[in-house]
Amino acid sequence: MHANHLLLEEPIRMASILEPSKASFFPAMTKIVGTLGPKSRSVEVISGCLKVGMSVARFDFSWGDPDYHQETLENLKAAVKSTKKLCAVMLDTVGAELQVVNKCEKSISLLADGFVVLTPYQDQEASSELLPINFNGLAKAVKKGDTIFVGQYLFTGSETTSVWLEVSEVKGDDVVCMIKNSATLAGSLFTLHVSQIHIDLPTLSDKDKEVISTWGVKNKIDFLSLSYTRHAEDVRHARDHLSKLGDLHQTQIFAKIENVEGLNHFDEILQEADGIILSRGNLGIDLPPEKVFLFQKAAVYKCNMAGKPAVITRVVDSMTDNLRPTRAEATDVANAVLDGSDAILLGAETLRGLYPVETISIVGKICAEAEKVFNQDLYFKKTVKYVGEPMTHLESIASSAVRAAIKVKASVIICFTSSGRAARLIAKYRPTMPVLSVVIPRLKTNQLKWSFSGAFEARQSLIVRGLFPMLADPRHPAESTSATNESVLKVALDHGKASGVIKSHDRVVVCQKVGDASVVKIIELED
Repeated sequence: MHANHLLLEEPIRMASILEPSKASFFPAMTKIVGTLGPKSRSVEVISGCLKVGMSVARFDFSWGDPDYHQETLENLKAAVKSTKKLCAVMLDTVGAELQVVNKCEKSISLLADGFVVLTPYQDQEASSELLPINFNGLAKAVKKGDTIFVGQYLFTGSETTSVWLEVSEVKGDDVVCMIKNSATLAGSLFTLHVSQIHIDLPTLSDKDKEVISTWGVKNKIDFLSLSYTRHAEDVRHARDHLSKLGDLHQTQIFAKIENVEGLNHFDEILQEADGIILSRGNLGIDLPPEKVFLFQKAAVYKCNMAGKPAVITRVVDSMTDNLRPTRAEATDVANAVLDGSDAILLGAETLRGLYPVETISIVGKICAEAEKVFNQDLYFKKTVKYVGEPMTHLESIASSAVRAAIKVKASVIICFTSSGRAARLIAKYRPTMPVLSVVIPRLKTNQLKWSFSGAFEARQSLIVRGLFPMLADPRHPAESTSATNESVLKVALDHGKASGVIKSHDRVVVCQKVGDASVVKIIELED
């Protein structure tokens, strides 16, 4: 299965391009995060999304109320049950997002070379001459010549629903702008983005905190996507908030980098966060277009070396209303995989796009093709060199397991873990075969009742490239005598066989703890 992994340095045989893609149990090693909304909230559609490869469901709280999202989540739970496909839950905060308030929801047409006033007085009605906004410090933050972007592209994926403005003068609390392109703004909510200007709003707003403390706690969210992360302090503040909310101390924080401020503090943010989301929509407004790819490559490399998931957004906008992506978009998805991304995040494409299931399916297929030509050899050497010597005990075991698996052409790596850390470290070295992460639940008590840990750890690997979790039976702990351990291994092997990843005579690399020692062993399967 893995013998024919090509390296990009070798010329790719033209004939191989025409060979049909083989179907496999895992649509791709790269994960897909789907945003659920109006076009993707029925049990039927969510089931379709899960079957074709969605492993994380994102709930975007910059629109819709908690009851609406709760209904969608209940449908997700029903879909998970019927498809038997695991899915993690991500709550996306609103953060320091500037919005135009259009209470009457009338369409607003703006004509190039005309003028429009942005005002903080939200009781005024939105029109083609006046746009009320939810921030009263804009007049102090901008100056003549600054660029402001207003639009619905985040929801529609289409640039014709967005307008570029240039600040011509500041009058008291109002900002008078010249309209640079004609556009029609429709709906109740348009985001507003000011290029390279610090907006003095908290990263975690009071509304965000309330949603996390109610909806987030009730649903034990796996990931918090922290919009507009600008400093490491933002992540620390969010973690502090989560730590006070029961189970949510386990929730992972993914910092969303959306502007130049976040870019300038990227290294410190990466150190604090559990993962990074490169929000290319807003970044593409804050940065000159020709610089976006440079940031993507540098940021993904840093995430890879730190062993933290990198998630890329805004890849197939045109699929919001089309059944096929453009050639450039298809190439872009493949390049994100070749750069080393862990996951692709779909926003408008699944939220209100017409083809949510088809979009996930096509993105998964492109990822799978790119993974075949991912230069694992070069990546492995680069990572080992970056980590340097002496390696930590765990790092050494993880890299050895991957090296062994590649040398013996193993069909799968099985890793026993209780915190998920060992499995994530193995995935960091990007093996060419799937890693079955067998999470061993731990029994814990708060003096009043007993409970098992493990479900969080299993679901949180659903955003890491190449990691596929299984929750083991707590009656067979992994760190015990070899006898019970064998039975857990047998369950994992049977799961691999049932899903078609492991066949007879295959070799499998197993990484586990025996007593105090960590062991990597190679087993060859009988008939």
